[in-house]
Amino acid sequence: MDCARECKNCSRRKHRNEKEYKDLIHRLNRMEGQIRGIRSMVEEDRYCVDILTQVQAVSSALNAFSKTLLSNHIKTCVVDDIRDGKEESVDELCKTIQKLMK
Repeated sequence: MDCARECKNCSRRKHRNEKEYKDLIHRLNRMEGQIRGIRSMVEEDRYCVDILTQVQAVSSALNAFSKTLLSNHIKTCVVDDIRDGKEESVDELCKTIQKLMK
């Protein structure tokens, strides 16, 4: 399987090894299931606190996904760019971290 994914909004791409790809997809699939579960809870008129508990679980899972993706980005994209003399990647990384910390 070709791990490079085409970005529809830009020309930049990231080649992910099979392990990284499977881990990210697994996390996304699990969150998608959690979201469907929350929808079912709302449709079933479940108690607000129970729904909020599940929302927090999804929020935590999304934060963990972001941390994993950011870590992989630093270890691969940023390091490779610095080795190639593209130090503007550090500025991009700093801006990205600032956005994530809002």
